[in-house]
Amino acid sequence: MTRRAFNLVAAVAALAACILPATARGADVRVFTSVALKSVLDELAPAYEKATGNKLTITYGLAAEMKKRVLAGETADVIMLTRAMMEDLQKQNKLAGSLVNVAGTPVAVAARAGAPKPDIGTVDAFKRTLLAAKSIVYADPAKGGLSGVVFAHALDRLGIAEQMKSKTILVPGAQAAELVAKGEAELGVGQASEIVPVAGAQLVGPLPGELGSLTQFTAAMGAGSGSPEAAKSLIEFLTAPQSAPRFQAKGFQPG
Repeated sequence: MTRRAFNLVAAVAALAACILPATARGADVRVFTSVALKSVLDELAPAYEKATGNKLTITYGLAAEMKKRVLAGETADVIMLTRAMMEDLQKQNKLAGSLVNVAGTPVAVAARAGAPKPDIGTVDAFKRTLLAAKSIVYADPAKGGLSGVVFAHALDRLGIAEQMKSKTILVPGAQAAELVAKGEAELGVGQASEIVPVAGAQLVGPLPGELGSLTQFTAAMGAGSGSPEAAKSLIEFLTAPQSAPRFQAKGFQPG
């Protein structure tokens, strides 16, 4: 972590200690969430733990996989998945309390750091860029990666799905930007939050126009939480103004 990032986290922790309830201190808090949030939670979790004395145990996975685990009977004190998934879990009585929007991130394009940014400013320009690219990598839609599902739909709408097959690399999760950084693919598509933290990759921008998609991540307490006050305090911490700069630095739009 850079000194600037460390100082920001320290400041968040200090402010959080003032706003979080003392009754929530010293609990074990289990969290189920999407791997798309890992980069920001890796920085905010220590600040939360320092401020409260609570201990976080965070399980990451593809959002679709985490939803299946909850539906199969697993639970956590805090669950953070896409808004649509959380609404479905709420209908099936897998959550307690209200849903709270935490952050959103667009499906976006990655290129290798230092390379000229391709033109994706319009739908037509994006189509030309894709057809000209030597290779592209994105999450396998069959495995439930939301960005992969969105991009596969975009290729269908553009009418170039068949033309892109021969130069497509599919990955199981959030590895698209890593392959671009290594030079194993010219372009990648993933959540902006999965691209920004990867050294050697640069964020080109979100999918243009009607192809664009913003993924809203939403939190709620899991049904039967053993630490309800601590769960509530974590959600309040993540949505507090003091946490917003950390989300923004990792490619998210807070709230």
